[in-house]
Amino acid sequence: MSSDKLLVVEDLFVSYGSIEAVKGISFSVNRGELVTILGANGAGKTTTMRTISGLIKAKSGSIRYKNIELTSMPAHKIVALGISQAPEGRRVFGTLTVEENLFLGAYTKEKLNKKVLSWIYELFPRLKERKNQLAGTLSGGEQQMLAIGRALMSEPELLLLDEPSLGLAPVLVKTIFDTIKQIKEEGTTILLVEQNAKAALKLADRGYVLEVGKIVMEGTSKELISSPKIQEAYLGKKKAG
Repeated sequence: MSSDKLLVVEDLFVSYGSIEAVKGISFSVNRGELVTILGANGAGKTTTMRTISGLIKAKSGSIRYKNIELTSMPAHKIVALGISQAPEGRRVFGTLTVEENLFLGAYTKEKLNKKVLSWIYELFPRLKERKNQLAGTLSGGEQQMLAIGRALMSEPELLLLDEPSLGLAPVLVKTIFDTIKQIKEEGTTILLVEQNAKAALKLADRGYVLEVGKIVMEGTSKELISSPKIQEAYLGKKKAG
């Protein structure tokens, strides 16, 4: 395996009872890349992310991170290895303060890294302003910032972002994506699941398109943006004629 391949997923099958949610997908993420997985609701994107994180067990197939097999590893050990996830729907702890939520993100660390906390407050000044506020009282956009900040507290080498723009106003979507770009530029490898294909492909190096549990297209972001199929299905452009 090439040393720049940080994550390699091969022939992954994931089922919920008799329902196959992910049907034999294979993809990879190279060190330093931002790779996006696009697809409609129910395509299997979140299931894929949760399986990489160890929250769901694969039926079969392989997930290797730095050549370490993850499929039988518990979630907390996967975080300790260097993978963390900002989940779909944010899932912040509403009865804890912003700062307490961030501290929870560092639970695999023996000691809190204050430099990382300062960096997160630089990325998201709004979180610093509201650090003593209960997370449940934040707006949707602020909760999304908190979910990403909390995931960064474990100092991941690979950050999994699941639908970070979901339900946000356009101005906040731009803010979130500008910050994701900054996180990538600081050296974190990112796997991004996103319904907002246009925003995702603007940022991504490469992308995969998932439809009903199967990868139906892959390519560089440039190739995907210029594909008539992608333009029609995800970018709202109609075919000529």
